[in-house]
Amino acid sequence: MSVMIAILKKYRIAAVSAIVMLLIELAVELVQPLIISRIIDHGIRQHAVSVAWIWGGVLMVSALVAFLAGVASSFFASHVSQGFGYDLRDKLYEKVQSFSYEVFNRFAASSLITRLTGDITVLQDVIFMCLRFASRVPLVVVGSVVMALVVHVKLGLLLTVTVPVLLAFVLWMIRKASALFRTVQRRTDHVNGLIQENLTGMRLIRVFVRMSHEIGRFEQRNRALREGTVAALKLTETTMPFLLFIMNAGIIAVLWFGRIEIADGGASVGEVVAVINYSLRTIGALSALSWIMSSLSRGAASAGRVREVLEENDPVGERENRAGGASGADVEEEAASIQGRIEFREVSFRYPGRDVMALERISFTAEPGQRIAILGATGSGKSSLVQLIPGMYEPTEGTILIDGTDLRELDRKRLRRAIGYVPQEVMLFSGTIRENIAWGREDATLDQIETAARQAQIHDTIERQPQGYETRLGQRGVNLSGGQKQRLSIARALIRRPAILILDDSTSALDVRTEAALLKEISRLSCTTLLVTQKISSTMTADLILLLDDGRLIASGKHEELLQHSELYRRICESQLGKEAEAHVVQDLH
Repeated sequence: MSVMIAILKKYRIAAVSAIVMLLIELAVELVQPLIISRIIDHGIRQHAVSVAWIWGGVLMVSALVAFLAGVASSFFASHVSQGFGYDLRDKLYEKVQSFSYEVFNRFAASSLITRLTGDITVLQDVIFMCLRFASRVPLVVVGSVVMALVVHVKLGLLLTVTVPVLLAFVLWMIRKASALFRTVQRRTDHVNGLIQENLTGMRLIRVFVRMSHEIGRFEQRNRALREGTVAALKLTETTMPFLLFIMNAGIIAVLWFGRIEIADGGASVGEVVAVINYSLRTIGALSALSWIMSSLSRGAASAGRVREVLEENDPVGERENRAGGASGADVEEEAASIQGRIEFREVSFRYPGRDVMALERISFTAEPGQRIAILGATGSGKSSLVQLIPGMYEPTEGTILIDGTDLRELDRKRLRRAIGYVPQEVMLFSGTIRENIAWGREDATLDQIETAARQAQIHDTIERQPQGYETRLGQRGVNLSGGQKQRLSIARALIRRPAILILDDSTSALDVRTEAALLKEISRLSCTTLLVTQKISSTMTADLILLLDDGRLIASGKHEELLQHSELYRRICESQLGKEAEAHVVQDLH
C-alpha cells in the first residue's frame, strides 16, 4: 500500500486541482435551486419580468461556470488516474522481474497477467471515479441537506432524516459486495489460466482431437465466473431500487407538507420547489452509489491482489538485485572474471513446499573447461542439479562453490552473466532469428551472431530461410522444427562466450551426427559445460559423467570407468547402443 500511496503523491498537484474544480462546480450547482426559487417567488409570481431575466442570466452564467469547472476536473482526474496506472504497472512488473525463482513459482502466470492488466485497470478507474464522482456524492448530499435547511427548516428536516438511513444501507452493501468481487477476481484468474494453457497447447489439442473436452472445461470455468459476477451484481444492483423507493417517499412527504405550509403561509412556492430540487439532486447523487459501490468493491479486491505481489517478502530476490546493471565491455569483463570451477559439497535440495528431497548429498568437482555429462532417468534430479548453479534455487543443505567461493556470497548478476543457459523447454521470443540469437548479448555484431550460429550447427539452416537472419519467427518459433529451435537456443547461449555452459537436455531433438558436431565445437570453447542428457552417445567423450537415480549420485567417472564399475550404466549402454554398436559410436565421436 505504501508504494501506491507514494505513486499518488507524485500526482498530488493534479489531484488537488481536480478536487478544487469539483468544489467550484458543486458550489455553483448547489446555488442554482436557490436562484430558481428567486425567479419563481420574485419574478414569475410578482410578474416582474426584469427580475426574472436578471436571475435567469445569473443562472445561465452559473451553468457555464459549472460546465467549465467540470471539464477541468475531468481532465485533471484523468491525468492522475492514467499516470497512476502507468507507474503502478511499471512498479509491479519490476517487482515480478526481481523475484527469485522460488517466489516467482508461488504465483500462477495467468494470475500475474491479470494483476498487471485487469487489476491495475480497475484501480485506474477507481482513482478517476474517486476524484470525479465518489468525492462528489457526499458533498452533494451534505450540501443539499444544508441548503434545504437554509431554504426551509421544516421541509429540510424531512430530507435530513432520510439520508442517514440510506447511507447505513449503502455501507452494509459495500462490505458484502467486496467479498463477492474477490471471488470474481479469483475465478477470472482461473479462466485466464485455462485460456493460456489451451492457446499454448493448441497443436496437441488438435492432434488428440480434444477440442470438445477443452471447450467443456472452458465452459465450466466461464460459467463459474458468470455466476460469481451475477451474484455480485445482483447484490449491488438492489441498491438503486431501494434508494429510489426511500427518496421518492421523501419527495412525496415534502410535497404533502409543502402544500400545507403554502396554504398556512409558512412557505412560498419557490421554497418548496427549491427543497424538491435539492431532494432530486440527492437522489441523483445516491443513485450513483450502486455504480460507485461496485467500483470500490472491485477496487478493494484488486488493490489487495496488487499489494500481495508488491509486498511479497523475497530476501533472495532483493539480494540478487542489489548489484547495478552492466553492459557491453563491462559484461564481458565480469564474465571473464569467472573461471568456471564448480564444486558441490554434500549438496541436498528440496523444492519449497515439498517433503521429498530432489537431491541428496551430491558431491563432485568440475574443473574449468571440462565437460560434465549428467545422466539419469526422468525425475532423477538432473534439471534440479543444474538449476542450483546459476542460483535459481539455494541448496537446502551443503555448499556449492564457484571458483572456490560459496555461491551464497557471490553477486548473482555477475555469476549469471558468465553463464550460458539452454533450458529443457525451448523458449523463443517474438522477432527475427537475428534478434533471438542476439538476445543473449545485446551488443553482438552480425559476425558474432553468425559465428554462434555456426557453432550451434544452425547457420546453414538459417541461410535457407526466406530472409535469412531477418526471418521473423512465428509464435514461440512454431515455424521451426524441434531441433532447429534447440540449436537456436544453443546459439543464443554461445554468443555470450560463457565461462559456464548449461545444456539442460537441450540436444534431445538432434540426430547423432549433428549432436557430435555440436559437442566438438563446444569442446573448442574454454568453458565448463554441464550437459544434461538421457543419451549415452552424449556422454562418451565427457570428462566426467554423473549418474543420478532418484536424486542420489550413484556413480561418477569417465565412460570407460563406469562401464567397468556401474551395472546400471552398462545396462543403459546396452539398451541404447547394443554391445557391438558401442565401439563404433565411440570411434565416430573421437
